[in-house]
Amino acid sequence: MIQFIDWRMIPYSQAYDQQKELFEKAIRDKGKKQAIQNTVVYCEHPHVITVGKNGLFSNLLFPEEVLKEKQVELFHVDRGGDITYHGPGQIVGYPIFDLESFNIGLKEYIHKLEDVIIQTLREYEITGERLDGATGVWLDKDLPGKARKIAAIGVRSSRYVTMHGFALNIHTNLDYFNLINPCGFVDKGVTSLEKELGYKIDLEDIKPILTKYFIKFFL
Repeated sequence: MIQFIDWRMIPYSQAYDQQKELFEKAIRDKGKKQAIQNTVVYCEHPHVITVGKNGLFSNLLFPEEVLKEKQVELFHVDRGGDITYHGPGQIVGYPIFDLESFNIGLKEYIHKLEDVIIQTLREYEITGERLDGATGVWLDKDLPGKARKIAAIGVRSSRYVTMHGFALNIHTNLDYFNLINPCGFVDKGVTSLEKELGYKIDLEDIKPILTKYFIKFFL
């Protein structure tokens, strides 16, 4: 059983604290050999840039003063992956999962997260793909100069319990990605579902589709 929660628009710091409470409770329950409530949190953040634990601040292309002028927050966080941007028009998903309850390891978990997003995009006749050595979901990965990321993934795991997750661009203002080398890449672009389709997309329409594929791939 997976519980789905929607925090809607929420500051990154508040979401992190609430997410960590769920994460730590799951670890405590697991230590007591109690059943863990596997949970997927959907939300949307005001403008924020996060740098993963192995990320490089050199991939931040502007000083913090510029970020403050643009009302963009900056956080160094305890997930894998490099640097990324979150903002309005992007669905962020935080699965708090006990991977052992699904009989999978971390690599397969990330693979399944990618599957959830790839199948969601397929509902709009968009072909999402994996790119070797680059976690997330990409479009036109084999076309020189055309590869672009539509979803980023970065996770943390402790005792096979996960936190952090994915960010899927729906109608995100992609100009904010110009503040960084997204995920550390200098030769690849970013895109959104709305940009690819050429028409307006309601973010709320995507969540039930993601939920459908979470259930398909994890239950």
